Amino acid sequence: MSFIDEIKTRAKQNIKRIILPESMDIRVLKAASICQKEQIAKITLIGKEDEISSLASKEDIDLSNIEIINPYTSNLTDKLINDLYELRKEKGLTIEEAKKLLLEDYMYYACMLVQNDLADGVVSGACHSTANTLRPALQIIKTEKDCKLVSAFFLMIVPNCEYGYNGTFIFSDAGLEQNPTPERLAAIAASSAKSFELLTNAKPITALLSHSTMGSAKHADVDKVVEAVKIAKQEYKEYLIDGELQLDAAIVPEVAKMKAPNSQVAGHANVLIFPDLDAGNIGYKLVQRLAKAESYGPITQGIRKPVNDLSRGCSVEDIVGVVAITSVQAQK
Repeated sequence: MSFIDEIKTRAKQNIKRIILPESMDIRVLKAASICQKEQIAKITLIGKEDEISSLASKEDIDLSNIEIINPYTSNLTDKLINDLYELRKEKGLTIEEAKKLLLEDYMYYACMLVQNDLADGVVSGACHSTANTLRPALQIIKTEKDCKLVSAFFLMIVPNCEYGYNGTFIFSDAGLEQNPTPERLAAIAASSAKSFELLTNAKPITALLSHSTMGSAKHADVDKVVEAVKIAKQEYKEYLIDGELQLDAAIVPEVAKMKAPNSQVAGHANVLIFPDLDAGNIGYKLVQRLAKAESYGPITQGIRKPVNDLSRGCSVEDIVGVVAITSVQAQK
């Protein structure tokens, strides 16, 4: 059984309701049908019924038994407008603006449903930017208690790979945090270790990556990673975290013995923390394209209830996988 099939099996054991607000995208409708049929999640689509049915009929997509909420006709809408107004009025939001947001931006409607415990999570981003996906979540659902920041990772599953956890890795932050400070980089490492443990039921082994291994190079960029490692070891002692490590020293045992012989992480890492978003984004796309790896994300961590982003180049299978991951996150 593949790793993502294991995630789907776990999702089926405690089925959650996941909202897909991008009902105007044919990939989303196909994924919704698959998720419903395979009982990976209970799916809610947001949009006008006739428009969704018309789009689905073009490719004979079965949407039977899938809940569709039309914000213009739903008896939930008036309450959600008032709730959003109460939630954001101190930020200057008017009742008219709340209504406009809920009727015109379905991501806001989806987040209000989750906020009101009418759903367990949201998956969006197939045709919207990360900012447009996460802004409503941060304004409405907000962060977990004691969470220092929201970050995003990719779950990477590399075929025929002896490294990581049977070829499975978390790459973080590869979707959200542009240039984290040492404190934020340490927090990303801890959140990513926690996410790896949740999704794999395996021990996270976390490496903070650099172009330097244990002082082999001197530069301000290296100093940032070194400081992040110190903070992580002081504040997140429950996780095995080390660095700074070059990529080969982090995952290849033979290289680790030469470059970092005293590190418990070197040569065994399954959670890879990149020093900035450029490195993380380039890294995951290289592995995805050249190694033909499965890539799921950006998966967010730190939001009070799971709201996950999609790459705008995602496939139907990618969406189904992220729905399954979101369901497992919601089970916790």
